[in-house]
Amino acid sequence: MTGWKPGDLLLIGAACSVQFAGDRALRLRLVSADTRPTYHGWVWLTGYVLDDKGLAVDKREVYVQQAGVRLLRAAPPATPGRSGPRPTSGKSARR
Repeated sequence: MTGWKPGDLLLIGAACSVQFAGDRALRLRLVSADTRPTYHGWVWLTGYVLDDKGLAVDKREVYVQQAGVRLLRAAPPATPGRSGPRPTSGKSARR
């Protein structure tokens, strides 16, 4: 088990795998971590690659060494009892 949760911001760099060394490192907003068994210490992660402004630019699935992944920012806690987007105007979304 990874201990990460969807929404966490992870740094995937050289410590994860040589393919992410130098300017190939990426910031990944985690969607899921595969729980199926693989080689010891390795994990498949799915998420969105973020640019310098924090905008998602690509969806990726990466195979990395768990010990090399750095948590940059934990996902904000979920708000209980709330689902879906909030209305954008001052008026209620119901009619």
